[in-house]
Amino acid sequence: MNRSKIEWCDHTWNPITGCRHECPYCYARTMTARFAGDVRLNKMAKKDYLMVSAADGGEDLYVLDSTMLNETGHPLVYPFGFAPTLHRYRMDIPAKLKMGKNIFVGAMADVFGGWVPEEWIKEIIDICRAYPIHNYLFLTKNPERYERIDAAGMLSADENMWYGSTLTKPEDRCFVSNTHNTFWSIEPIHAPFQIWEKDKFSPDWIIIGAETGNRKDRIIPKREWIEDIVSGCDKEGIPVFMKDSLIPIVGQENMRRDFPKQLKHSRISPKIKKKMYDTCAECKAHLKKSDMITLLARSKRGEQPKQFGFMCRECFKTFCKNLGLDIPKLEELAESITIGSGDNDG
Repeated sequence: MNRSKIEWCDHTWNPITGCRHECPYCYARTMTARFAGDVRLNKMAKKDYLMVSAADGGEDLYVLDSTMLNETGHPLVYPFGFAPTLHRYRMDIPAKLKMGKNIFVGAMADVFGGWVPEEWIKEIIDICRAYPIHNYLFLTKNPERYERIDAAGMLSADENMWYGSTLTKPEDRCFVSNTHNTFWSIEPIHAPFQIWEKDKFSPDWIIIGAETGNRKDRIIPKREWIEDIVSGCDKEGIPVFMKDSLIPIVGQENMRRDFPKQLKHSRISPKIKKKMYDTCAECKAHLKKSDMITLLARSKRGEQPKQFGFMCRECFKTFCKNLGLDIPKLEELAESITIGSGDNDG
């Protein structure tokens, strides 16, 4: 799991790497070449990996149950270059994040590519469902696979699952659903999009970006292409997110960074929630510990006070009044206050 430089997500998770779409503008293919090591030599280490059949009958795919190391003992991130590979040892990564994040699944792959075995997709979706504190965002240039997986009853419709379609031209296919969260990533935009004229126009979010890098045939979008999309989104009430690659085209002052409501919502893991929250000893409200008074007591002089509970501030004031104690000014209270026998013996 990596903290992402992609503006619209917090982290990228790559249980699968590699792709067979052969897009000429692909950044991922170039990146894997830098961190693959000697692919020919890696393939010779047959005891370190498995081969399985591709779903579309193409060349076999690679499976790694553990991290592959080079001859100096350093991990190889992409030992087979851009050949599709399942990194099963990465499956536990969502469990390691304690706060809910927006996770882009498969930033270095197309998880729903036609060559990906159905078992791989099911395994990934099952992991996503096991850790629902996160929002999971997928992107594919093969939206028909969403439809087939959905027809098989495997495509989760949970509110934290987001299924994106990558579009570069208006004629590209997109996933349309009334029961799943869908979005479009119009990146790199290679043609004008009059999206309000597109059939079944119903995504929950739209991302726009320009092609980056120095490719010889790189297409630089016109400003009106971007403005038309933003205008269409505003008419339909769809949030639109513009990537930094558009700043030179539209100007910083015209950038939009809208997120759907669900992707603004942050949750915490049950383990961390247990550490951060507790119950008021009086009214039983479940609150953050930091917003309550910590109750401590000790029975002997010199003994370290022991925590025995928490009390919300309103109940604490009532507690003090009932005992005839002066109520401290709560805004000046330290985080903890000792209630009990203090320095008295017994």
